[in-house]
Amino acid sequence: MLFLIAFVGAAIIALVLWKAMSSGGPQVPQPPRRPTTGSGRPRVNGPDDDPDFLRQLDEKVRRREDPPGA
Repeated sequence: MLFLIAFVGAAIIALVLWKAMSSGGPQVPQPPRRPTTGSGRPRVNGPDDDPDFLRQLDEKVRRREDPPGA
C-alpha cells in the first residue's frame, strides 16, 4: 500500500514539475492564420486584396523610368 501511495505522489510531483518547466520556456509565435470561409477552407484572396503584392507592385512602378500612361 505504501508503494502505491509513493507512486501516485511521485506522479503528481512529476506532473507539477513538467507543467512548471513547459510554461517557463520561450513562447514560439504561431504564424498568422489565413482567413477562412464558414466551411473552414482558406479564403482565396485576389492579388488586389494582398497588401504585400500591392506594395511590391508600387515599388516596381516607382523604379521604372517610364511609368504607365506617360
